[in-house]
Amino acid sequence: MADEVLVEHHILEYPGGYTRTVGPVIGRYLTGLRDGRLIAVRLGDGRVMIPPAEYDPVTGEDAGASDADFLEVGPGGTVTTWTWISEPRPKHPLDHPFAFALIQPDGADTAIVHVVDAGTENAMHTGMRVVPKWRDERVGDTLDIEAWVPEGTGGASAAKPATSTEPVTTMSSPVKLEYDIGAGVAATRFLLGLAQRRILGQRTGPGGDVYVPPRGSDPKTGTPTVDEVEVGPRGVVTTFCVVNLPFSPLAPEVPYVCAQILLDGADIALFGLVADMPAADVRQGLRVEAVWADEVGPTLESIKWYRPTGEPDAEYDSYKEYL
Repeated sequence: MADEVLVEHHILEYPGGYTRTVGPVIGRYLTGLRDGRLIAVRLGDGRVMIPPAEYDPVTGEDAGASDADFLEVGPGGTVTTWTWISEPRPKHPLDHPFAFALIQPDGADTAIVHVVDAGTENAMHTGMRVVPKWRDERVGDTLDIEAWVPEGTGGASAAKPATSTEPVTTMSSPVKLEYDIGAGVAATRFLLGLAQRRILGQRTGPGGDVYVPPRGSDPKTGTPTVDEVEVGPRGVVTTFCVVNLPFSPLAPEVPYVCAQILLDGADIALFGLVADMPAADVRQGLRVEAVWADEVGPTLESIKWYRPTGEPDAEYDSYKEYL
């Protein structure tokens, strides 16, 4: 087997974006942004909070219970703290150097996080006065403000009328995360073993527990697992469940059985499907064996499922410690 660690590229994405309802308080704030206004909420002790929330973060008391609790603040504000981004990345809101800053709008007692397009780092300072630069087309999102700019520089833009008068009730955020994950040395050995129709575990040494899939160390002691042990492909069903509700187009036809299977020679059960028999006949102690896919590779999908071997059921005492 190769010594190189396997690396898999993953993409986590919500098609169309992650959509949620915003509620009446945050919805009022987002509606204000769409209309080119900064809407805050007055708390029970008189403090003015922006962005507004449904409760006072200090006391937990309800906020925004009536129309009188809401008020417009700004549009100007003061930078209370900031950090300079000299090399923006593709997902940053601006494609040239800018500052992330906390900005306290006039009339508010709290600050909001946004970007300041100041031109140069030397132009930034705590206490500087800024005003919003509104986008021409706004949808009820924090990015309806393109950026805040230094007051008096001429970069601010008045908010043009919104295209809708309906309140904002939902928001959608694009979610896409791409990342590479390394299997590690032990898991790589296990996965490459599957590509050879072998199930490999590891233990700390003679007499040690055999773990499959291996993680490179004994989870009870942290001692490295230095011995490689081939287990299975037969084993015993320890616990199982019968799935009767379809929840994924990739899942088998219902009913099907998911089980924890204690492979011969292993000291921990491995998850798998049980098939080639009626789901109602699956039971604890059932002896099963792996059914390999026609084409195997370094993936658990190399084992399609487990089927009964026809051997007598295992004695309860032989697997009771693995339930």
